[in-house]
Amino acid sequence: MISQAERVELVKFAHDSIVRGSKSFAAASRLFDPQTRDRACLLYAWCRAADDLADGQEMGHGMSAVPDAAERLALMRERTEAALAGQWSGIAAYDALALVVQECAIPARYPRDLIEGFALDADGSEPANEEALYRYCYHVAGAVGCMMAIIMGVAPDDEATLDRACDLGIAFQLANIARDVSEDGAAGRCYLPLDWLADMNIPRGELLEPVYRDQLAVLAKRLADRAERFEASARYGARMLPYRSAWAVLAAAGIYGDIAREVRRRGARAWDRRVTTSKMAKLFWIARAAWQASRRASITDAGRTGLWTRATSPLTGR
Repeated sequence: MISQAERVELVKFAHDSIVRGSKSFAAASRLFDPQTRDRACLLYAWCRAADDLADGQEMGHGMSAVPDAAERLALMRERTEAALAGQWSGIAAYDALALVVQECAIPARYPRDLIEGFALDADGSEPANEEALYRYCYHVAGAVGCMMAIIMGVAPDDEATLDRACDLGIAFQLANIARDVSEDGAAGRCYLPLDWLADMNIPRGELLEPVYRDQLAVLAKRLADRAERFEASARYGARMLPYRSAWAVLAAAGIYGDIAREVRRRGARAWDRRVTTSKMAKLFWIARAAWQASRRASITDAGRTGLWTRATSPLTGR
């Protein structure tokens, strides 16, 4: 166990991590009640540190190819397993994970599933098809959605609600992929399904060439359309949350959803400059989400028919 003073220091570190790492998530996190916000930040701090280690970046910026990906992955797994076993390492991000797992009874499978996403990157895996794309999105974002739902009070065995939480993570990741085609390509990565590229006659090695921008815009629109379906499903899941948690989730859904929608709107010019959400747009969604959360019982279920569904164990079907 750690002392109360040590916990305060960990929470302070976690809050600083989310402010530095993501303005969008930091804005949405302020809508949680204090205890949920602290725990959400603790989880974010570990996710951010693991992602930075995997991608050779700092606070989500400056992604680069790393020559020692396997060694980084092994170190991440070792530190994470120690945290899941309740061991305090003195490494703030991993102690943050140990604390939030302990306080919220987060099943170990979810942190492990997230690391499997980093393993897919470390192996240089690229999705061959849409199924593989969703599987990747689950491992790097959907699993985080499940953990966040548990932090908000969803029972770890409430699979139906966790599916909706997973949907929001997948929606976020699809938006990321659409926005970051150029940045990912510069780092030698491609998250667009290879069969989609073939359908558009885009050679994998020439993805960033201007001549293919129109075809690339078609695929970005496809990602944005898919993201909207997952987002709509996730919004229904907000019905199951307390008011302030529903407020935060619906605000985040709107803020991040706008990224995918803006990429789609820009078309072939989507990658001329990085798509961001303005401060005014964030404030708009925070205000709108307050209204939506107060009426969450009336949110219409868009349904999950045809949507990819997470596995009950890593890399397998239900």
